[in-house]
Amino acid sequence: MTSSSLALQQAIYTTLTTNTSLATQLGGPRIYDEAPQPVVFPYISFGPSTVRDADTATDHSDEHLLTLYLWSRAHGRKETHALVDLLRAALHDQPLTLVAHRLINLRHDSTDTRRLPDGQTTQATVRFRAVTEPL
Repeated sequence: MTSSSLALQQAIYTTLTTNTSLATQLGGPRIYDEAPQPVVFPYISFGPSTVRDADTATDHSDEHLLTLYLWSRAHGRKETHALVDLLRAALHDQPLTLVAHRLINLRHDSTDTRRLPDGQTTQATVRFRAVTEPL
């Protein structure tokens, strides 16, 4: 059986790579588990994730805390904010289909943006919370 964490990541990947608006803004389906080198900006990569037991007395479920990173080298933060908005719209409260699991909910939790020390790259850290249960 596919783990709930992997099933969720696969569903997110499929959702993001097939999102026309996001792909247009990114210049292609630039969603990576590990970014290729050299990488073309902007792009999105999977960051850390945590899975917690969220069982009740009668049901098994997992709570997922996951992070997506958005990377941009555009001047200013306009591109970063536009891409974060598209990323949130693609995932927040959307009914993603998971292999061997059911998504109970997927919600945007928080976003932080910062300019990296190289002075060229802006990184947005976009956090989501999800709950899944096995089928």
